Order: sequence, then C-alpha cells, then structure tokens
Amino acid sequence: MVWGAFSLHHRTPLFHVQGNLTGLRYRDEILRPLAVPTLQQMGPQAVYQDDNARPHRARVVNDFLQQSGVNRMEWPACSPDLNPI
Repeated sequence: MVWGAFSLHHRTPLFHVQGNLTGLRYRDEILRPLAVPTLQQMGPQAVYQDDNARPHRARVVNDFLQQSGVNRMEWPACSPDLNPI
C-alpha cells in the first residue's frame, strides 16, 4: 500500500492508493483532484516538486501539468545531495 497525498498543514494521509501507481492513476487520483487545485489557489508563484518516480514523470503527467499551467521544479535524477530533507 502506498500513502497518498498529505495535507499541507498536517502529516496525515488524505487517502490510500491501492495497487500499482501508474501515470494515469497519479494524474486522475492525485494531481487532478488535489495537487493542481491547491497549486492554483496558491497563485502563479507556486512550484510543484515531485521525486522523479516513473509515474510522476510519465508523458501523460507532463502533458497534464503543462496544460494546467503548473510550474514544475526541475529535479535531477539520483541526486541525494539535493534532497531538502
């Protein structure tokens, strides 16, 4: 089981994602209902960051984020030096 999105103010999961997470599921179950509306409410300076997992970088996800006008942080693959945590 993979945990879904987290609230911006609390570290509690909003929902669970069952099974394999594909680019389509990521777009339809996480980005479209949760992430993109939140980013749009935050304004044009909001930047979306993900971790380069395959579903996050799928073409369908890239196209959706670009069409939605989401600014995405470029994040080099395999770079533990840049981990903000």
